[in-house]
Amino acid sequence: MTSRSDSNLFSSLTIGSMTLPHRIALAPLTRCRTGADRVPTDLHALYYAQRASAAITITEATQISPMSIGYVGTPGIHTEEQVVGWKRVIDASHTCGGRVFIQLWHVGRLSHPDWLDGATPVSSSAIAPQGAIRDPNGAMVPYVAPRALERDEIQATVRDYANAAKNAMRAGADGVEIHGANGYLIDQFLRDGTNGRTDEYGGSIANRVRFLREVTTAVVDACGPSRVAVRLSPSNRFNQIWDSDPIALFTHVAEVLNEFNLAYLHVLEGVDGAPSAPASDCPRVAPSIRAKYHGILMINGGFDAVTGDAAIRSGAADLVAYGVPFIANPDLPLRYRLDAAITPPQRATWYAQGAEGYTDYAGMRVES
Repeated sequence: MTSRSDSNLFSSLTIGSMTLPHRIALAPLTRCRTGADRVPTDLHALYYAQRASAAITITEATQISPMSIGYVGTPGIHTEEQVVGWKRVIDASHTCGGRVFIQLWHVGRLSHPDWLDGATPVSSSAIAPQGAIRDPNGAMVPYVAPRALERDEIQATVRDYANAAKNAMRAGADGVEIHGANGYLIDQFLRDGTNGRTDEYGGSIANRVRFLREVTTAVVDACGPSRVAVRLSPSNRFNQIWDSDPIALFTHVAEVLNEFNLAYLHVLEGVDGAPSAPASDCPRVAPSIRAKYHGILMINGGFDAVTGDAAIRSGAADLVAYGVPFIANPDLPLRYRLDAAITPPQRATWYAQGAEGYTDYAGMRVES
């Protein structure tokens, strides 16, 4: 067995008061393992403890309010029971040396009245996504047209983000990551393909970025800048999201986020051949973000030990987040360090219930 200990992935990095032993982060991975109360369980605690060797553990997307729900089995951070559940999870990770950032999530238009006690989903504008969504009974039902948030509702949603961040701090989290990616609510405000507003939250790039700026300001005020991160997906068209000029939009976002001295900025834009790689008619945006953003940049999307090392070595990123490889390899940093075999995941169990395909992957045994 050879070693990659000289890889740039294994250099240390300081973020605020944290010194990371290496640069391999656990990307946020929705796994749909909660019950109807959306409270993290002892199974979640085991799952995250198993992966505590990540430089930073970013949790699965976590709802900030009842109106932010859109999927079965996803956790929240807006009730006292959920805070207690997350505290068990974070304590378990901390016991194993982990550093945990809870990802704060609002799905926006990608919901359905059946998830919202009959209420209409909300978004930047009343533009419906095409296709269908799974309802609480498991049936596929068509998306509905969302309702555009009113100005006072926007401010209430900003407060929901701040309250969720405060709850994360009460649960013992080391930080929070604002989910501004993958076509969810913040992304719906950012992109001109989903934002048709004519007020101060729509039209120009500066106006479309206003909601993200306000959310980030509120969350930073709640937690402190070194405990706040933001995730973006500038070239991703997941959930029918698009923009006419993503380079102009996201370089402006990077310049706005420079004002906050965040823990890191997380960009999902995969290597060539990865599902998160830009489409053929979409430019790469991450290099333009790198040129404008002055802080620590994390990148994610189809990287392995070799391409991750190259990204750090070239300066394209300061941290690399790994998702799929971590599912079946809870000890991924050790495997990369030793250049050991990578176990393939059981895709059929990604969104199942119980331990199968979740906590039943074995770690390596290393003889001393």
